[in-house]
Amino acid sequence: MSDTKSASPVRLAADIGGTFTDIAAFDVTAGKLLFGKTLTTPRHLVDGIADGVTKAGTSFAGSNLFLHGTTVAINTMLERTGAKTALLITEGFRDVYEIGRVNRPDAYNLYFKKHKPLVERALRFEVKERMYAEGDVRTPLDETEIRAFAKLFRDTGIEAVAVLLLHSYRNAAHEIRIKEILAEEAPGIFVSVSHELSQEYREFERCSTVVANAYIGPRVRRYLGEIESRLKRDGFTGSFLVVQSTGGLYEAAEGKDQCIRMLESGPAAGVIGTRAMCEAIGIDGAISFDMGGTTAKSGVIYNGHPLTTGAALIGGYDQALPIQVAMMDIFEVGTGGGSIARLSDGGALRVGPESAGAQPGPVCYGQGGTEPTVTDANLILGRLDAERFLGGEMKLDRAAAERAMQEKIAGPLGMSVTEAADGILRIAATAMSYAVKGVTTERGLDAAAFAMVAFGGAGPLHAAEVAREIGMKQIIIPQAPGHFSAFGMLFSDLRYDYVRTWPTLLSDAAFDAIEPVYREMEAQGRAAVAKAQVEATEVVVTRAADMRYVGQEHAVSVDLPLSLFTKHDRDGIKAEFDKTHELRYGTSAPREPAEIVSLRATVTGVLSKPPLAKIAKGAAAPEAAAHTGSRPIYFASARGFVDTPSYARVALRAGNQIVGPAVVEEHASTTVLLPGDTLAVDGYGNLVITIGAVR
Repeated sequence: MSDTKSASPVRLAADIGGTFTDIAAFDVTAGKLLFGKTLTTPRHLVDGIADGVTKAGTSFAGSNLFLHGTTVAINTMLERTGAKTALLITEGFRDVYEIGRVNRPDAYNLYFKKHKPLVERALRFEVKERMYAEGDVRTPLDETEIRAFAKLFRDTGIEAVAVLLLHSYRNAAHEIRIKEILAEEAPGIFVSVSHELSQEYREFERCSTVVANAYIGPRVRRYLGEIESRLKRDGFTGSFLVVQSTGGLYEAAEGKDQCIRMLESGPAAGVIGTRAMCEAIGIDGAISFDMGGTTAKSGVIYNGHPLTTGAALIGGYDQALPIQVAMMDIFEVGTGGGSIARLSDGGALRVGPESAGAQPGPVCYGQGGTEPTVTDANLILGRLDAERFLGGEMKLDRAAAERAMQEKIAGPLGMSVTEAADGILRIAATAMSYAVKGVTTERGLDAAAFAMVAFGGAGPLHAAEVAREIGMKQIIIPQAPGHFSAFGMLFSDLRYDYVRTWPTLLSDAAFDAIEPVYREMEAQGRAAVAKAQVEATEVVVTRAADMRYVGQEHAVSVDLPLSLFTKHDRDGIKAEFDKTHELRYGTSAPREPAEIVSLRATVTGVLSKPPLAKIAKGAAAPEAAAHTGSRPIYFASARGFVDTPSYARVALRAGNQIVGPAVVEEHASTTVLLPGDTLAVDGYGNLVITIGAVR
């Protein structure tokens, strides 16, 4: 069956990061993967995409499918650069958004600051209307008032409006009507209504979600529109799909309205790529470690599936804004190759979260950067080759990096440039280990029981130190790690997630009443897949439920096999819940009664995938052509510089083995093998590293 509804030979995927823009393309006719990497162009991001496509040796015009992951949504929210937004909310609930959950993680901190809303109180307006919890109308909507609000918004320059009405997850009639009126009276304003994003209870979380969607909406809509215009101008006639935070795909037209679903689109694609690699090599569990220029992210493949969540806190626990949509369970820290090293007022060395980004970038890039970064430290310690960075396309200035390190860090601390650079890498490794712990230890999983799949331009440089920090024993560096998130998009599928709040005791659950709710959600998903401009090879439906023990406040999402519903197996559902609770919290109560809070359905339109090709076999010793020389590299365990061999990854063969210390270089990344570590190349060209004893 055809992959798309209009056949053409090339599928393109683009991932825009804070420093680099990565392109992965699959030429269906030739059966070949193509890659391109270029500096991100912050002023016009689409220019970086076009440059990367050209470097990959292909074009928009010769492609039928364009897949895109981007940080524009999350960055707009975190940087507070979104639209001037107003909130319409049910009368009496104006301050729900500001009151929140009254989280206070540090009870004795007199300087604690709670979350800061994206909409100031003066722009939150109460609406005369009210629904009962069952969905019946208590107070009819005052449409005249809504028309007056529309005029006020036009007159005061409001760019976006979020609408949150009480119990709209049960009956959305009033929200629907408000959206219609605002479209009539103020057609230029971006309008987001809560029921289109979340069909769950919890007013604060739904409010925060719809406000965030409205806040980022105008910018994301313009951004996607710019890409569409460029694609059309350059002769692209295929389908434009955006990666969601679940790793699934949805059409760009949907992305323009439901922007919040793409918050973690780039990182999620990396986890999807990790799953594809795990399937190929026959393992069912791994931790993805994605380190780029700005951040380091981690996700988990558990029993062959990525771990997901129904909500996330954006901005850290203490001042976070909750987002109540399905997304990949990803933990992120502000440490990347471009992270700036600075001395605090007290003289302590700190790394990140500020990043030099693509412009001006690290000092060694020679584009005006003046603050030493993690990348500068790697160059000073010899881990990066100044002449072979990005395959020689970009020459690095080691002397400039050393001058900046001496002036900003080493001199003030009274240490050598080498010691300062080593200190930066040690701090970075510790910080990045928190990303891995955040998706494992804090989720009840033993990180040491998993293999780490390290990618991103900087991931292979630091994976060994991060693994040691946590006690992990095996690292896998996939093919093309510097393009891996873009590569992962080629393995994504159409995906639609639905949820309905449906509170009931499990013992009282009426399967005849629950089944129509699931069927309705699944029908919506099947219709969405059928409507898409790409053709799925099959449609897969999965079910889950949010459950808790009676008396608990918060629930956990439990994956439920369809067979449990056909058999009306309450005991089986309870057993799955107990197992999930044990995994998540380290404890369960099989004898305690449980209740269902919400029902979830996921409908996946499976797309055909590019095959993962095996590489030629070789002997245990790499061929002479693979050896590219040696250079002095500093290793803390050796307490000095060690003459270290370097290898060209493209020349390595299956079965090759390397004993550390060593470096393996490729176009967009460098893998560092520490003393005591060993590396073996598997049949797919992955570098499988076994961590040795610490010396």
